[in-house]
Amino acid sequence: MAARAVRKKPWLLHPACKPGLFVLLLLPLAYLVFAAATDSLGANPAEALIRRSGDWTLRLLCATLAITPLRVLLKQPALARFRRMLGVATFGYALLHFVCYAVLDQGLDLAVILKDIAKRPFILVGTAALLLMAPLALTSFNRAIKALGAQRWQRLHKSIYAIALLALLHFFWMKAGKNDFGEWSIYAAVVATLLGWRVWEARRRRVVPAAASSLSG
Repeated sequence: MAARAVRKKPWLLHPACKPGLFVLLLLPLAYLVFAAATDSLGANPAEALIRRSGDWTLRLLCATLAITPLRVLLKQPALARFRRMLGVATFGYALLHFVCYAVLDQGLDLAVILKDIAKRPFILVGTAALLLMAPLALTSFNRAIKALGAQRWQRLHKSIYAIALLALLHFFWMKAGKNDFGEWSIYAAVVATLLGWRVWEARRRRVVPAAASSLSG
């Protein structure tokens, strides 16, 4: 009898993948720290830190939303194991973005920060997105899933869609003052595609069982 072939695990299940992703997620932070330390952020380092940390927040948010479509379309279920790490990293860069604003732009004066949040809609929307993101980061481990129950946990984490829209609105209003929407348009197209795929997939899943039941009837 021929020896049965040993089935290889997908490379995405390799033990080095998660540590490798962790290192990659730290690279933007390392660059920002290095650039700040070497005075390489341009004429306005504070604005550069705020802007770039915000850019990485939006990029990682898009990457987090892309996991499910890529998992389905590429038939790579192992991709799902990286979603929570990307989500936590997104929150980390969002928190860094806010801290840079609060410390470098507002001098960590709470009264001034609260007044500025209430006065400027794009900061209010960005702060709302950060606050909505916090419970997702805090419940991104297995014990939280068990404590909440799978259904409640999934409902909570669906707020990522609202967060994505708030983040886009935050970025849009920030760009509105400069009348520069080129970069925003790219992010908007990516988020629209990722959310649109989810709507299409949800409708497809409803239609298939309905068609099956009608044929069986």
